Amino acid sequence: MILYHGSNTFGLTTLEPRLADHERPYVYMSTLEIVAGFYLVNAVERPYYWFPYGFDPDGTVHYHELYPNALREVSEGKSGCIYTVEADEKDVLPFKNIPCARLGTVPMKVVDCLEIPDCYQWLTEQERLGAFRICRFEDKTEAQLRWWHDNILEYIAEKEMIKTPDCSYAAFVRRKFPDVWADYERLCVGGEQKERTQNGGTK
Repeated sequence: MILYHGSNTFGLTTLEPRLADHERPYVYMSTLEIVAGFYLVNAVERPYYWFPYGFDPDGTVHYHELYPNALREVSEGKSGCIYTVEADEKDVLPFKNIPCARLGTVPMKVVDCLEIPDCYQWLTEQERLGAFRICRFEDKTEAQLRWWHDNILEYIAEKEMIKTPDCSYAAFVRRKFPDVWADYERLCVGGEQKERTQNGGTK
C-alpha cells in the first residue's frame, strides 16, 4: 500500500510513530498525496490542529478558506517534505471520519521524498492540475459560515478553552474568529449564572 506523510522535517529515512492526540504513538499518513500536503501547513501549534478540508460526494478533495486569503496566509513561505512509504496492510489502521487517513503502528521506511520549498506555490499548482479545489471565503454563504461558526464553538466548548485562553487554538480563534470567542464567553457566563442559581447563589 502506497501512503504519504507530510512533514516539516527534512532528510528522514524512516517514519517513527509519534504520540499526538491518541493514547499510543502512530505514523499519520494518507492515501492521497494532496492531503499529506495539507499537513505541512498547520495554523496552530500542536497538540492542536487546523486542517479545514473535506470531500465532495464524488471524492474530490476541497480546502475551506474561513477567512480571506486563509490558505495563502498559512502556507506561503513554508517548506517541507511529502514522504512516500510502502506499508503492509497489517501495519496500518483506518482513521475514523477521514477515509483517506491511515495510522501506522510500526516504523515506516521512506521510499521516496518530494521536497517542497514553498507550500503555497505547490498547493496552487496542485489546484490548477485538479488535485483539489479551494473553497474561497468570498464564495461562502451566510449559512455555510454559520455552520463553521457553530462547529468551532462546539469544539472550544468541548475542550473548555475558557480555562486555557492562551493555548494556540484559543489564541487562533480569538484572532481569526472573534465572534465565535465572544459567543463562547457569553455561553460560559450564562452557564456560570445558571449554576449559581441552581446552587442557591454559591458555586
